[in-house]
Amino acid sequence: MKKIGELVQSDDWKKEKHVPVIECTDSIKSGEKLEIKVCVGKEIYHPNTTQPDDDKFSYQLANCEFSAHGESVEGPNQGCLYTDHSITVSAMLKKSGTIVALSFCNIHGLWENNKLIKVS
Repeated sequence: MKKIGELVQSDDWKKEKHVPVIECTDSIKSGEKLEIKVCVGKEIYHPNTTQPDDDKFSYQLANCEFSAHGESVEGPNQGCLYTDHSITVSAMLKKSGTIVALSFCNIHGLWENNKLIKVS
């Protein structure tokens, strides 16, 4: 039986549309507001936790579902509506840690990316 960690995929986001891309500054001051933008894919378009250094557990910052993918009774990508697969979250961190973003595609599975944020 596989563990969930064995099912998570990652790749260079420039080649893969499923990898969540994390855009934010690399360092902030303690208690300062951090704007974190996560998009599923970047140049090829198609959801977020943080784990503070020295903590056992990660903490969920946001959860978002993008559900309009151009579906239509006429077939895939024939609809009049698409979702821009990005979200911006504001957070205040008091410890350095790693932002972890996960995206789930119902066809291609679970994908991840992460970014270290230094807090001074």
